[in-house]
Amino acid sequence: MTKQDLRLLREIADLEKTPMGAYNIRKNGESVGRESTENIVIETKTDRPGIDIRIRDGTRNESVHIPVILTKTGHTETVYNDFFIGDGCDVLIVAGCGIRNGGCGTSRHDGVHTFYIGKDSTVRYVEKHYGEGPGTGERIMNPGTVAYIGENSSMKLDTVQIRGIDSTVRTTEIHVGKNARAEVSEKLMTHGSQSAESRMSIFLEDEGADGRVISRSVARDSSVQLFHPEMTGRARSFGHVQCDSIIMDSARISSVPAISAEHTEAVLVHEAAIGKIAGDQILKLMTLGLDEAEAEERIIEGFLG
Repeated sequence: MTKQDLRLLREIADLEKTPMGAYNIRKNGESVGRESTENIVIETKTDRPGIDIRIRDGTRNESVHIPVILTKTGHTETVYNDFFIGDGCDVLIVAGCGIRNGGCGTSRHDGVHTFYIGKDSTVRYVEKHYGEGPGTGERIMNPGTVAYIGENSSMKLDTVQIRGIDSTVRTTEIHVGKNARAEVSEKLMTHGSQSAESRMSIFLEDEGADGRVISRSVARDSSVQLFHPEMTGRARSFGHVQCDSIIMDSARISSVPAISAEHTEAVLVHEAAIGKIAGDQILKLMTLGLDEAEAEERIIEGFLG
């Protein structure tokens, strides 16, 4: 792999070298590295592009990395990755896609990840998107996530996109089982004429289900963002949706959270806030020696965490 490839992997998966544990690294539609372990087995699908990842019952303190990089201008692909996670597991899954487009063709990656999580398991899923390159061709990513969370299990999704993606449409569908928990943290920044859309549906299917969504975004220049998270309570359950955005320049943001109760003991809450950076925050930092642009950047970094 080239130095540019390794930089992309560092950006999207914090990888400086071949990861420990199970991994599958994909470049321009081909697997360029794969390793299974005793407890985590990765296999190529036979019916469509993608892989199956099978994690055995009782697998704990292990990880699997499945990053994707695109470096060929004009390359487009759709990939389907399915995760079968057993009972009593505690695992980290790191995905993400990096695109370097040096030409005039559109480079596009659409990835659909489906999770089937057993009982009494804990899963953390991290997905980062990043784009770069001197070419005029667009960098497009359309990620999809579907999850079925079993009894007494929890899944935490951390998704980050803060640079270089011209267009993205993210879809998320999560079904939360008995006494199970889903926690989604979404961080996004757009600039230039970029556009980003996030549509999320969380279904609290059974007694004791718990769903939490925290979305934070910054829109700069003339970029456009749309957020549409939906939380549906179908049993005695609790759900909370929070969307906070900073708008700058001539950007546009629409935030449309929705809650639906289909059970008398479903407790659902939503919040949404859009606003500019407060002037007193900038002035305070400027008194510490920063200029206005530096103060704005520091505030944005803190907001996106």
